[in-house]
Amino acid sequence: MSKSIRLGTVMLGVALCIGFAAAPAKAQSQEKQQHVVTSDELSQQVARPGETRQANEDAVRHLLSSDEGQQALKSANVDYQRVDKAIAQLSDEELARLADRSRKAESDFAAGLISAKTLAYIILATVVIVVIIVLV
Repeated sequence: MSKSIRLGTVMLGVALCIGFAAAPAKAQSQEKQQHVVTSDELSQQVARPGETRQANEDAVRHLLSSDEGQQALKSANVDYQRVDKAIAQLSDEELARLADRSRKAESDFAAGLISAKTLAYIILATVVIVVIIVLV
């Protein structure tokens, strides 16, 4: 074989090796670009836990501030303001569970599935749970 053919073959081999080596790097850079999160998306993700916690606090407070809730608190000689402060001290998980119970109790009461007396018991149970969690 002549030197020019060998040189051409070697150069072709080197070019193919470089091409094959660059292909995975290019694929990785494209993959990295697909995982970029915009600042708006990041801001929304950061704000979600705070919004969720606020919605949960509002659900529990709404139940306790209702007419039935106020009557239940009054009958147990419990000050709403103290319970309200205790709600803020609950962990996110505890608050989420109480909010779910509060929402369910209110919807059951509105649908006529439970009586006012049962709702009052649920409210008192909620208050007791809040106080126990905060004190322990």
